[in-house]
Amino acid sequence: MLFDTHAHIFDERFDGDRDGLIESFREKGLGRVMVPGADMPSSLAMPAFVERHEMLVGSVGVTPHDAKDMADGDVERLRELAAHPKIVALGEMGLDYHYDFTPRDVQKKRFLEQMDLAQELRLPVILHNRESTGDMLAILKSYAGRVRGVMHCFSGSYETARDVLDLGYYISFAGPLTFKNARKVREVAAKLPRDRVTVETDSPYLAPEPKRGGRNEPAYVRHVCAKLAEIWGLPYEETERLTYENGLRLFNLSE
Repeated sequence: MLFDTHAHIFDERFDGDRDGLIESFREKGLGRVMVPGADMPSSLAMPAFVERHEMLVGSVGVTPHDAKDMADGDVERLRELAAHPKIVALGEMGLDYHYDFTPRDVQKKRFLEQMDLAQELRLPVILHNRESTGDMLAILKSYAGRVRGVMHCFSGSYETARDVLDLGYYISFAGPLTFKNARKVREVAAKLPRDRVTVETDSPYLAPEPKRGGRNEPAYVRHVCAKLAEIWGLPYEETERLTYENGLRLFNLSE
């Protein structure tokens, strides 16, 4: 079975067929799907949403894009939401210096608040990092040994990957691993320990080859897994098993 460790199926692009799509997951080889919170509205709806579907688990949190909209009481609301048994992580959270939709000082403030909450609740975090690696690593190091989680949709250097792994985090690869011009990220993937890598779609974004250009969906995670198997020189079935088990450990899940 496959574990898509990051799929935004709350996105409006799934409004027309969301329920049917979820019902098809099992026959398409999916065993688990993580649905991350992105802002307060999606986080507030997350517990009831994942409760309705056995294979779904969720997280609650606010991305750097939406951090500007957080109110001071929202961290307390996230704490309450995280008490639901199917909320198994905090995030998506982090820093994004490419778009800068939120001022950087506000991004850092809201990121640190969510990291503090993760430390308090002992929940893994789902990290967003874009063109902010220096500040990201400095913050992660300040929580070393107290917070763990995953760097989602990884596209950084091997040196950054090693720093993240040394801090106890997992690395997750998405559709870009399959892109024809993604030689560097494939070189990184080839060097990583096989017990610390997960796969994801980041649906509806970043559809992998051969689906590139259309709406991404969780079942397409098999293309990411297949590319990873090729990179590692392993049978597809073995890579599927490894990444599935890694996802379970990451989110403290059992079968």
